[in-house]
Amino acid sequence: MTDTVVNNRLDIREWVRPSVAISISAVAVAGLLGLVLIFAIGVSVPDALSAFVDGTLGSPYAIAASINRSIAFALVGIGFVIANRANLVNVGGEGQIAVGGIAATAVALYGGAADLPAGLPFLVPLLAAMIAGMIWGAIPGVLKIKVGTNEVISTLLLSFIAVWLLYWCVQSPALLRKPMTSSATLPESLEIPDSTKLPLLTGDYSFPVNIGLPATIIIAIVAGVLLSKTLLGVQLRAVGFNSVAASRAGISYARMVVLALGIAGALGGLAGGFMLLGDQYLLKDGFSSGYGFDGLVAGLLARGSVVGVIAAALLFGFLRSGGINMEMVAGVPTALVMVIQGLIVVTLAGAAYFIGRRS
Repeated sequence: MTDTVVNNRLDIREWVRPSVAISISAVAVAGLLGLVLIFAIGVSVPDALSAFVDGTLGSPYAIAASINRSIAFALVGIGFVIANRANLVNVGGEGQIAVGGIAATAVALYGGAADLPAGLPFLVPLLAAMIAGMIWGAIPGVLKIKVGTNEVISTLLLSFIAVWLLYWCVQSPALLRKPMTSSATLPESLEIPDSTKLPLLTGDYSFPVNIGLPATIIIAIVAGVLLSKTLLGVQLRAVGFNSVAASRAGISYARMVVLALGIAGALGGLAGGFMLLGDQYLLKDGFSSGYGFDGLVAGLLARGSVVGVIAAALLFGFLRSGGINMEMVAGVPTALVMVIQGLIVVTLAGAAYFIGRRS
C-alpha cells in the first residue's frame, strides 16, 4: 500500500510540475510579446512596466482593487466549471452580473434593506442578486430541456438582453435612474445607503478589500468539495459523460441541467452583488465592464479545476488593474492592453492543450 501511495504521489508530481512550468512560461511569453508591441508603438517600455507595477502592487489600494476585480472573475469562473462538469457551457456571466447588480440596487435602494437589523442590510441585497442570477441562468436550462435550445446561444443572447435591461433601468427615471435635477444629471442610480455596503476586512478605505474575499474563498472550497466528494458532483459528472446512461441509472437529466445552469447563474448574480455593494456603490451603464467574459475565460483556462479558476481570476484581476494604470500613466492604448490580455489567453490555452496531449 505504501508503494502505491508513493507511486501516486510521483505521478501527481510528474503532472503538476510540467503543467505549472508550462503555464508560467506561457504567461511569460505573452508578457514579452506584449512588451514588443508596446515598444513597436513608440511607448517607453520602462515607463509602461513601472505604470503596470504601480497599478497592481504600487499601493495597498491598488492591491485591493485588483483583488476585488478578481472576486467577480472567480465567481463567474467557478460557475462555469460547475456547469461544465455536466457538459454545459455557460457564457452568460456578463448578463448574470448585470441582473444581479440590478436586483441588488433595487433592494438596497427601494426594498427597505437599509432599515433591517445588523447584517441583513447587505445580506438581503446579495440574496436578491443571487436569486436574479439563478433565474437568469436557469432559463437557458429550461429552454434546453423543453425545446432543445443550445445553452451557448441562449446564455449569450440573454446576456445582451440583460445588458440592455440594465441600460433601460439607469436611463429611465421610472426605474432606477436617480432624479434628474438638470440636463447634466448622469444616467445612473442613486448611491446605495451606507448600511447596505459590504463591510471592509480592515475597516480602512486605503485597503478596501471587503468580505467578498473570504466569502469567495469559502464558495471555492464548497464548490471543490461538491464536485469531488458529493453525490451531486458524481451526478453532474455522470450527466456530462453520458446523459442516456445517467437517466437509466435514475439521475434526472432535466433536473441536473437546470440545477447546474442555475447554480452558475446564482454565482454570476452574486458577483454582480459584490461589485455593486462592495466597490461601485451605484448602478450605471457599463456596470458589468466585461467582467463576465473575463470570468468565462478564467473558467475555460482552469480546465475544470476550482484552484485553477482562482489562479486565473487573480491573473486577470491584476492584469486589468495594471492595464488601466498603463493607459492613464504611460499612454498605452486600451486596445493594446486588450491585445496583451488576449495573448495571455491564447498562450495559456495553447499550454493547456499541450498539457492535455501530454497527459
